[in-house]
Amino acid sequence: MTDENSLPGRLRRYARVSTAMGGLAARLAAERYFGWSLDRGRHAADLKAALGGIKGPLMKAAQLLATIPNALPREYTQELVELQANAPAMGWPFVRRRMAGELGPFWQEKFASFEKSAAHAASLGQVHRAFARDGTALAVKLQYPDMDSAVEADLAQLKLLMSLYERYDRAVSTAEIHAEIAARLREELDYELEAAHMRLYRALLSGETGVAVPAPLPELSTGRLLTMTWLEGRPVLECAAAPISRRNRIAFTMFRVWYLPFYAYGVIHGDPHLGNYTVAADDTVNLLDFGCIRIFRPAFVRGVIDLYHALEKGDRELAVHAYESWGFGNLSREMIAVLNRWALYVYGPLLEDRTRLIQEKASGVYGAEVAESVHRDIRRLGGVRPPREFVFMDRAAIGLGSLFMHLKAEINWHRAFHELIDDFDEARLAARQRLALKAAAVPLSQEPGPRRARRKGAKGA
Repeated sequence: MTDENSLPGRLRRYARVSTAMGGLAARLAAERYFGWSLDRGRHAADLKAALGGIKGPLMKAAQLLATIPNALPREYTQELVELQANAPAMGWPFVRRRMAGELGPFWQEKFASFEKSAAHAASLGQVHRAFARDGTALAVKLQYPDMDSAVEADLAQLKLLMSLYERYDRAVSTAEIHAEIAARLREELDYELEAAHMRLYRALLSGETGVAVPAPLPELSTGRLLTMTWLEGRPVLECAAAPISRRNRIAFTMFRVWYLPFYAYGVIHGDPHLGNYTVAADDTVNLLDFGCIRIFRPAFVRGVIDLYHALEKGDRELAVHAYESWGFGNLSREMIAVLNRWALYVYGPLLEDRTRLIQEKASGVYGAEVAESVHRDIRRLGGVRPPREFVFMDRAAIGLGSLFMHLKAEINWHRAFHELIDDFDEARLAARQRLALKAAAVPLSQEPGPRRARRKGAKGA
């Protein structure tokens, strides 16, 4: 199979995606509109098989849904959580050919040992355990073939679906959302960039206890192959039944790991799904994947803090300034009130100076109800165009919130938050950001977020 982003590659991709998803959608429609019975357990298994076999961004979307409690029926969540850590893997003949293509015909001599079966398989690549010649345990992440075509095909279908949806529902303009998703997904194909992100996070979190970041090995890595040190750990959901003190410790570490880089350096990990971290025996949180890292303008970080203070004080003018610094424009008084309802849901746990659950309603259904009411009112008011920077910031907040709900963690989120923001200085953040990105060799263009020239052969949709 070729890695060229070719027309045949894209056509194959369209056909496989359309056939698999079309059949599954038809069965759901039959249940909903015609009353036909549907074996949800079997259908969920079929869904996992189809998404896992297709690989690529569609599977990532399914994984994100699985992290949100009650967003999907239990049968679907069980199958998709399994898919996050145990997606169908490519076989040894594929691995052998791909490794030879990346490291040369004698690639096995570069390792003391290399396991033929994948330890983990995900949406864009799979990971094999290996050992370096000096005995160091390694994780070798190998990208699936034809992923350039896969990403472009999925992005084209996503753009079409978004445009069709907007004809029905004009509440949210999706152009900037699609542009942001496209930029991040294309970056995820560049393993040299991911290695730079890994170096960046090792530096940003070097002073934090309870967190581990793997070290990349450049001599065993390429643009489509990333070799790093192996971090031993178990899935975080295995801690959901642990004593409350342990669950709180893990949740607090996760809060710091995600938001210290944001408020101190303007950097956030944009993909908090359950397959991207594990927990070691001593409760160290292992961060495993750095393909989706978002770098923000210092003014945007300032705006996030300003909106918190606006909600805290009931200051409408400060809220307007915050939304404008995010990139929202031409907001009416009524639209700001609607947006503030969603902001109060997200910021709510941070506003109360007490120990509490991240969500004190019975389940994640409450969040869906808030989102639905906000969406309905935005549509009534003529719609809104979210800025690109909003997409992955919101995703990180909701994804982490769902994890804290799973853990039933009880923390004083207000104090944890204020530890990060009380000495905030925009100019100091800008200086720290420049130094950190330069030291880690992370490219940064004039546009918000990291930008890197796409590899030779990768073309637009």
